[in-house]
Amino acid sequence: MKKISTLEDALQRIEELEKVNAKLKEELEYYKNRKMSGRQKHNAKWMSIYNDFVACYEGGMTMLEIAKRNNVSERTIYRYKAYYDQLKSSQEE
Repeated sequence: MKKISTLEDALQRIEELEKVNAKLKEELEYYKNRKMSGRQKHNAKWMSIYNDFVACYEGGMTMLEIAKRNNVSERTIYRYKAYYDQLKSSQEE
């Protein structure tokens, strides 16, 4: 880094640092807003599909039909079923 000796040099350096700062702020926002890996439990989308699962499951639909209806994997539907069974057993006790 060169030595700043005039006001113009100082203002130019400030301008350069502000540009670098703006880029770093953009990068920080990216990392703050990115989706973390892994399954996100019980958010609004999860609850919406789960509630539809309960209605369909109690209505007699098969797991495959429910998965296709909600555009999710069968594995996801079986996770909902496990959660459903857990809630049912805790309510019975």
